[in-house]
This record gives sequence, C-alpha cells and structure tokens, in this order.
Amino acid sequence: MAPTRSEESRKRRPISRRILLAGGAALGAAGALGVAGCSKVPTGDTLARLRSQGIVRMGIAGEAPYGFIDEQGNFTGEAVELAKVIFKRLGIPKVQPVATDFSSLIPGLNSQQFDVVSAGMYINKDRCAQVIFADPEYQMLDSFIVPKGNPKKLTSYQDIKRTGTRMATGTGYAQIDYAVAAGIPEKDLVILQDPVAGLNAVESGRVDVFAGTALTGRGVVRKSTKAEATEPFAPLVDGKKKIDGGGFAFRSLDAELRDAFNVEIHRMKKSGELFRILQPFGFTKSEMTTLTAKELCR
Repeated sequence: MAPTRSEESRKRRPISRRILLAGGAALGAAGALGVAGCSKVPTGDTLARLRSQGIVRMGIAGEAPYGFIDEQGNFTGEAVELAKVIFKRLGIPKVQPVATDFSSLIPGLNSQQFDVVSAGMYINKDRCAQVIFADPEYQMLDSFIVPKGNPKKLTSYQDIKRTGTRMATGTGYAQIDYAVAAGIPEKDLVILQDPVAGLNAVESGRVDVFAGTALTGRGVVRKSTKAEATEPFAPLVDGKKKIDGGGFAFRSLDAELRDAFNVEIHRMKKSGELFRILQPFGFTKSEMTTLTAKELCR
C-alpha cells in the first residue's frame, strides 16, 4: 500500500507510491473501464448527477489494504468498503472501483475518468494545489522492516544516517524524502517495487532496512521468521515530527460533493463506525485521527 516530495524531486521521479498488486486482472479492469470513463462529464451539480446515475467511479491503485482485488476477484480494501457505505448514504448505491497506477490517479480525476480517488493517498501541499481532499480517515506513522532483533537498533532515519546502514524503500514513497531530510544521499537508497520486495531484501541481507508505513510494515512481516517491524515513529523533517494522513480526493469544482462526504466521515468517526470498517484491514485505534485536510495542506 501512499501514499511529500519537493516539486523539484517530483519532476525527477514518478509520483507513484502504490503498485498494482493485483497484476493483470487489475490492469484489465483499468483498461476496460478507463475507455468508458474518458467521455466528458456533464457540468453542473456532481452530487445530483451521481445520484441520478446511481454509480460513482472511484480510482484506486491496487494495493492492500487500501483498495485491491481479493482472491475471489472482488474489489475490496478500506477505501472501497468505506466508499460503499458513505456513497450509499449520499444516495449513490453503487461504487465502481477502477484500478490504475498511483501516478495516474490525480490526472485521471482531473480529466474526468474518475469521480473520486482514494488509494492510501497522503494529503500534502503539492496535491492540495491540484485537488481538494476530504478530511483524512486515518493518520500514519513510519516503521522499518529490519532483521529479527533489530541488530543495528534503528528507530529513526537519523540512526540510518549515523550508522551508514543500507536502506531501501519503495518507488515514489514519501520515505525517500524523509531519508534525504535526515542527510542520507538519495543516490545511496535502494528503490524496490513494494514492501514484499523490501521484506525479501532484508531477509536475504541485500539491505539492512526497508522503510515504509507502520501499517504495511507490520502486515508484511507477520509470517516472517527472519524479520520484524520496528515500533511506529514520526519522521523528523526540518526539526518537526511529521505525521501523515490519507483521504479521498475530489476535483476542485466538486466542493459540494466533498463537503457531503465530510459530513458522513465525521459522523462515522464520532460513532466509532469508521474504525469498525478499517479495523479488519489492519488499522489500529492509534491510526484514527482528528487531523483535518486543511492542516495537512499547509
């Protein structure tokens, strides 16, 4: 599964934080549905239009636990299941997930291929200049995948810099910028496909640590006998702790739809229903949040 880099670094490397774990099936779904989604969307009240159509097209990036295809060939994930509940309450009975590469989500949203996107996407200043976000449904800390016993006692990016540890992370991950902020040269980082590849690299000794989110870290190492995930921590950026939050993104002109979505998100937070939906996908109460999109967009 997000998912903070500078504008300059964004130009140097793809922004994809998420990889299609579902393989050919997901790509096939993206291709088949993407063609239908390329037609121009009528202007006007998007919420009213979606209610009339009875369906909302949601872009996802095919990564567990956010949005993915399960072993039975069904779309699921925290974002998919949450969307089903909220949009039904908004009078839109069907959610049509469309799997694509993470880097295509915001462009696809703004070119009207999707009505909304959600893929464990972190809310940050750069993205807030392109789309509008609902308030985050979760907050996220970082964690390292390390050999059992954490022999180098790594608990921060500063520890990696100090010890000269061989670090890996994923393509387009926010953790690249956190490592660079700690003084680790970007050229020294090993970039891998996803957390599973990171686990394999740590277990084989090719790298000493794989950096990712706490959620994916603890999920990936669950059955490993050679590796473990460190305790979650907030990276330091410019001397301040950085806590990320992920949420649903909407087109800038669709504030009414976003606001209606926000009303439901806040009701579900207050009642505890939001946590009940996210918990089966590995989320803990420590990942529930009161952060707002406005705060994360600064």
